[in-house]
Parts: sequence; C-alpha cells; structure tokens
Amino acid sequence: MNKEHKISTMDRVNVGLAARYRKEKRFRLFGLSAIVVSLLFLVLLLGSIAAKGYTAFRQTQVLLDIHFDPAVLDVNNLATADYAALVRSAIFALFPEVDSRQDKRLLGKLISTGAAYTIQEMVMNKPELIGSTKAIWVLADDTVDMFVKGYFPRDVPESERQISDKQMVWIDQLTAAGRVAGKFNTTFFLAGDSREPELAGIRGAAMGSMFTLIVTLLLSFPIGVAAAVYLEEFAPKNRWTDLVEVNINNLAAIPSIVFGLLGLAVFLNFMNLPRSASLVGGLVLTLMTLPTIIIASRASLKSVPPSIREAALGVGASKMQTITHHILPLAMPGMMTGTIIGMARALGETAPLLMIGMVAFIVDVPHGFNDPATVLPVQIYLWADSPERAFVERTSAAIMVLLLLLLTMNAAAVFLRNKFERRW
Repeated sequence: MNKEHKISTMDRVNVGLAARYRKEKRFRLFGLSAIVVSLLFLVLLLGSIAAKGYTAFRQTQVLLDIHFDPAVLDVNNLATADYAALVRSAIFALFPEVDSRQDKRLLGKLISTGAAYTIQEMVMNKPELIGSTKAIWVLADDTVDMFVKGYFPRDVPESERQISDKQMVWIDQLTAAGRVAGKFNTTFFLAGDSREPELAGIRGAAMGSMFTLIVTLLLSFPIGVAAAVYLEEFAPKNRWTDLVEVNINNLAAIPSIVFGLLGLAVFLNFMNLPRSASLVGGLVLTLMTLPTIIIASRASLKSVPPSIREAALGVGASKMQTITHHILPLAMPGMMTGTIIGMARALGETAPLLMIGMVAFIVDVPHGFNDPATVLPVQIYLWADSPERAFVERTSAAIMVLLLLLLTMNAAAVFLRNKFERRW
C-alpha cells in the first residue's frame, strides 16, 4: 500500500515537472519570438529608410560648355554679373532648334539655379577664365534628378508628372550625348539648408549639432560627476538628500519638451540669450542630460568595492585623496559610458530645441555658439514637411547619417565599458 502511494506520488511529481518544463519552454519560445519580431520590424524600418535615402548620395549633373563671355563678365564688377545668362546660353547652344520663348523657359529649367553660383565661384577664384570656353559639370534641377533616378514614370500622361514630354526628350538627348551623369553628392555634406532640394545639405545642421553638443558636454559632465560624488561620498543621509535623489530620478523620466519650456522661460525670456543659438540649445540639453549622467555616475561609484576606500583610508589618505586618486579613476569608465549615452540622447532630441526657436530656416552655416543654428533632428523635421519629392530622399539620407552617428556613440560607450571595466 505504501509502495503504491509512493509510486503515485512520484508520478504526480513527474507530471508536474513535465507541465513546468512545457511552460518554461513556451515562455522561452515567446521571448525568442518577441526578439525575432522586433528584429524584423527593425530591419523593415532601416531597410525602408535606406531604400528611400541611398539615392540622395548621388546627384544628377549636366555637362555644359560654358563660354565666359567678356560682354557679360565685367572684370571690375564680377560679384554682380549675370552668371545665369552664361548657363542659359550654354544649354541653349546644345539645342539650337529650340526657339520659342516657352520652350526656352522649359529648357532652362533643366539646370539648377545653383549652377550660376558654381560659375560665379570659379570666376571669382580664377578671373583669367574670362574669354575662354570650358566644359563644366553643373547641377541638374531636382525634377530632372528625380526623373533620371526613375521616380517619375514615363508611361503616364504629361499632366500627372512634374516633367513635360519635351523635357523628357531633351534629357534623353543629353544622356545619349554623354552629358548627363550621376556623381557623388558633395553638396549634401558641404552645403547648408536651401529651398531648392538639389542645393540643400546637412552641413549647417551638423555644425549646429556639434556646437550644441560641445556646450552640453562641457557643462553636463563636470556638473553631473561633481553632483554624483557629493551625493554618494559626502552628503549625509537624511530626508533632504532623499528628496534630492527622488527628484533626480523623476527628472530623468520627465518628457524632454518640459525642459524646452524651461529653457524658453529662463534662458530666452528671463536671461535674454540669443534665440535659435547653439549656446541656448546646449544649456537646455544640459538640463535634460544631467539626471542621466548623475544616475550613471552614482551607479559607477557604488560599484567600486568598499575595500578600496578602506585600504586608502587605512594607509593615511584623506577623504579627498581617496576619492580623487582611487575611487574616481576606477569609476570613470562607467561615468564616461553614462555620459556618452546621455550625449547620444541629446543628439537625437528635437522637442526641447523646437521650443527655443531652433526650427527656423537657416541657410548660413554657423561658425560660433551664438550664431543662429539648427540641428540634425530638426533639419529632418523641416525636410519631412516639404512637399518636393526630392526632399523625401534627403530626409531619409539625413536620418541615415543621424542613425550612424548615434550608433557610433553607443558603440563607443560599449567599447569604453568593455575596455576599462574592472570585475571585482
């Protein structure tokens, strides 16, 4: 009887174990499925961005024989010469059969308005070109660029596309003559913003992001580390320090636009700092990243074993010497990792910067912290709101550049953590 009872008990245990193992297997399967689905969505997102944006790194150009006509270029007044007339004369010379005013206007629209600035820059740098003829690659208009890249179908009525039948014929003739080619789009990386898609670039936004991050790093890192050292090593444990810690943790979870409102009220309305400047953007992002850096720095200080402190104090080191010579060097890798993560978050922020006016259309590349500027996320926001088809690919290309920067910063954080982290 006891034997039968014992066997039935073991059977029940085995049944229970089998059910437990099945649940554990299902749970692991659910977790693996969630990871696979997340990766698929990530690949879909990145693939969609790359498919739309990779074409922006190549720009259609047209080869024109520019005659630097002395009748148009006055040596004493080169800055105000009609360089657009030189471009029009060059494109008209390739199609002498085009004589009507309307057709000439359509033909002239094949070339970007930026071609005149290219010619102007060449003449200003080398005035000896006046009187000569030179073959020069100039930018095509954004509609031509989109047509050459296949975004405008040929087999639809003329009224349903942005390029006319005559322009299609002219483009085909230029292509057959070897005068149309896709070249690396240096303008995208070297120019500021523009209303014309083929002239728009990310240099202004990139410089604005750099100046803003410099201000953020110079302020947030020393202040965040100093605050973490004080709270962890010097501050007494009472209700006031508990209140400070709770508020720091709460600030890390506050929506970023709240910091933008704070910056608008304090830095612009009260302190009268320049609107849309990298200095103000850096101050706002400093307020946003400080909680993250303080929390990461405190966690790094806590990870240092107490024996390090006790050993240093035991051989006669002061409290300050213990912290500066022993604790901080060991905790610095974690602090740097937290700082880089905070800076990466600041690089991708848009909402707080919109509140301080960094959403303005700015053509000039900023050269200082007080110059009007924008940043990469805001530039992406502005381009995404533009109706031109060419801005769609530039928006995706700018997103690719921003993602690459964020990936680089996060990879640097992982590298520093793995390289300098000590395991006790």
